Amino acid sequence: MVGTLSERILGGLASSYVDREVDRAYVHDGTGVLTLETWRMMGEKGPVNPERLAIIFDHIAPANTSLTANLQAELREFARAHAIPFSEVGEGIAHQIMSEGRVLPGEIVVGADSHSCTLGAFGAFATGMGATDMAAIWTSGMTWLRVPATIAIELTGKLQEPAEAKDVALTYVSSLGMDGATYCTLEFIGDGAATLSMSDRLTLCNLSVEAGAKAGLFYADTTTLRYLRKYGVAAESQSPEECTYYREIPLDLSTIEPVVAVPPRVDTVKPVSALAGTPIHQVFVGTCTNGRYTDLERFARIVRGKQVVIRTLVVPASRSVLLEATRTGVLADLVTAGCTVGIPGCGPCLGAHMGVLGEGEICLSTANRNFTNRMGVGGGIYLCSVATAAASSLTGCITPPGES
Repeated sequence: MVGTLSERILGGLASSYVDREVDRAYVHDGTGVLTLETWRMMGEKGPVNPERLAIIFDHIAPANTSLTANLQAELREFARAHAIPFSEVGEGIAHQIMSEGRVLPGEIVVGADSHSCTLGAFGAFATGMGATDMAAIWTSGMTWLRVPATIAIELTGKLQEPAEAKDVALTYVSSLGMDGATYCTLEFIGDGAATLSMSDRLTLCNLSVEAGAKAGLFYADTTTLRYLRKYGVAAESQSPEECTYYREIPLDLSTIEPVVAVPPRVDTVKPVSALAGTPIHQVFVGTCTNGRYTDLERFARIVRGKQVVIRTLVVPASRSVLLEATRTGVLADLVTAGCTVGIPGCGPCLGAHMGVLGEGEICLSTANRNFTNRMGVGGGIYLCSVATAAASSLTGCITPPGES
């Protein structure tokens, strides 16, 4: 059919309801426990299409209490018993693992986590759902959706250093507002889209939910296919067709400047220069937003030969990212500069462990949310790019990139 990319993938026009087979479905250690409980209440004997499912431990990994450990042990056993692909502690964040050759253009992908929209970078319709919907997918292999209307974000120009994709993402969230794209798809189009790497695209799609979007999509192009070939996966490209957008927003990448999202809202965004000198207690680099190898390499390049002056946590998004950082010497640069490198996973992002903030402490983070008490009761979170985080780790206060 002719339409927006999400309309074509879902096979229906905006506002219509469709029942569709799910190509990939995954849970993590938190939502997996809830999904398993609900699935058992449905009285089922075995999941449908277990080869299309995945259980990935990333949120509180390794376990922080005996209760967590017991729940995780139960989920491990369930995965083993039903031959469900399973990723153990230290293998990385679910969205990153799924991005490493597991998701293809045109697929319908559902994750039991709101940032599952990250995978729309591959031209897939990827979205987050709750445990009850996921249990229904385990039961039937199907899900239902109201096809979202699509907001086009037309990208022109090219990013100029020190601006990064994270600055673009925070800028468009600021423009739309935290509910400006509620139950819409964001479709990133225009000549500027082709200038962005897969890492950049994953970052932009990751934050689409912070504007309320159901999904964020790029069209699969030569950059997408080249990336997938690294994992031995062949795919076909996608091309835009004539369609009707609910709304169109122009965004010139060449005008983007480094910005920071001020707590407690992702859409309250200011130039880094306007907040320069704000004291901070912790820097956190990682998460499904900015924990990829290119992020770690960029951070290491800025701090190489220097010393961070506040506690600085760097958490790779996956084991493959950690291995690449080890192979290239990036890991050694980070440790030598005084950074603490964590186990691949979500780390302190959700405030469970591995970097919880104390009352009144401020963290400058490359994550995607800065809500009140998210990383610790009474703590504050400013969101920024990797380059801003690196510059600030060297001064102990919010610092524009290039000025440390």
